[in-house]
Amino acid sequence: MARIGVLGISDGREHVHERNSDFIRKKQNLLVESLRGAGHEVVEGGEPVASNTSATAQARRLAESGVDATVLYYAVWAFPHFTMLAADALDTPLVLVASTDPTEPGLVGMLAAGGALDQIGRQHTRTWGAPDDPEVLADIGARATAAAAASGLRGCTFGRFGGRPMGMNTAVANTDQWQRSFGIDVEEIDQYELVLRAERADTGEVRKAREWFEQYAAEVRYDGDKLTPELLERQIASYLAVRDVIAERGLDFSGIKAQPELTENFATMDITEALLNDPYDWNGPKRPHVCATEADMDGALTMKLLSDVAGTPALFADVRHYHPDRDVWDLCNSGQHATWFAARSDDPAVNLSRVRLCPEVFFFPAGGASVRHIAAPGGMTLARLTRRDGHYRMQLVLGEFLDFDDATTEELVRRSTPEWPHAFARLDVSPETFLSRFGANHIHAVPGDHRAELRAVAELLGVELEEWSR
Repeated sequence: MARIGVLGISDGREHVHERNSDFIRKKQNLLVESLRGAGHEVVEGGEPVASNTSATAQARRLAESGVDATVLYYAVWAFPHFTMLAADALDTPLVLVASTDPTEPGLVGMLAAGGALDQIGRQHTRTWGAPDDPEVLADIGARATAAAAASGLRGCTFGRFGGRPMGMNTAVANTDQWQRSFGIDVEEIDQYELVLRAERADTGEVRKAREWFEQYAAEVRYDGDKLTPELLERQIASYLAVRDVIAERGLDFSGIKAQPELTENFATMDITEALLNDPYDWNGPKRPHVCATEADMDGALTMKLLSDVAGTPALFADVRHYHPDRDVWDLCNSGQHATWFAARSDDPAVNLSRVRLCPEVFFFPAGGASVRHIAAPGGMTLARLTRRDGHYRMQLVLGEFLDFDDATTEELVRRSTPEWPHAFARLDVSPETFLSRFGANHIHAVPGDHRAELRAVAELLGVELEEWSR
């Protein structure tokens, strides 16, 4: 959730302000309580603003408190220049909120303030209604959550293990553009670092993790060749190696090339990537670390934004196949579907009970385990940051992950690669539109409808929005 500043704006005439102040406080207190009830942290500016000096002083205090977005609240007619002075002292996104109680002209105050901000080109959004109106709270929350996600990119470091995978241009971004547009630095790390560190990993910890998988996974399909206890332990040791680098170099999110060097000579990174993206490992709950397979930079950036607005792990997948007879997409990739997506449970044992570790397929001679499961059903937001002529765009669509009976599921997975994880999705876009306009082979998803937050993220980052619906 977000950290939200709230500043009530009043009338500058002393006798009118004295009459209105209790009314403003009552409305504002209910708004603050409602926002806190929705899970947000709220910082109040103080008494309703009734002078130019108060507008500047209170706004500066809110700015110093590090809020993600600021609500300017209008329960009554308010002098517009107070808003202008407060806005000048604030560098956060602004949400102008008007009470619709007809006994006082709150709407008039908001419109006068909003028009003044328009005249100087100060970006803001507006919403109106009762202070406990769910739609008002949702509007404020979406904007503030988006602001936290967008501003949270600045100062981040992305760790790129390896370079461009298999000639995949869409997996590589311009580091200068990332620094300029998003404030993100890119740390280049050779994959050999993982090999060296994996060889030095704590053998007791590695064994503990292997036994955890063997105890809780639906199956660990050892075959004596492509998947052995030794190969599984090598993958787990790679996870420990990446974690060490993350801590040592202060990485906020990352990507691992893997193909072809590691997948042909060491092991696949499927276990490593799944565990990084999961909200747990064998030692208990942990914070997910966004990690994209094939070192997909724009994919990892999309996943980080999705994860930050949703508060959950984010899915990474290839757009593998479309089944026209069912209007279903098979989203499938040898890399990481975090095991959390198997059941989306807080209990890793529940998720792992639906996960099978299978021997890797012929693409990957070095072997290791693929993390095979079917993503649990439910509504999803799917998105991808792509580039057209060097400019970023957010491609966004609502969808649903589907659940089929066992026989149908088995038939569908065997049409592609049954050893890999799958999400069967119905998207709110025609296949003709999607396939002719989608700008990558990878797509990403989080549970729920987070389109409002992502629209705001795109606006705040200066990114074109391309949203689809049927």
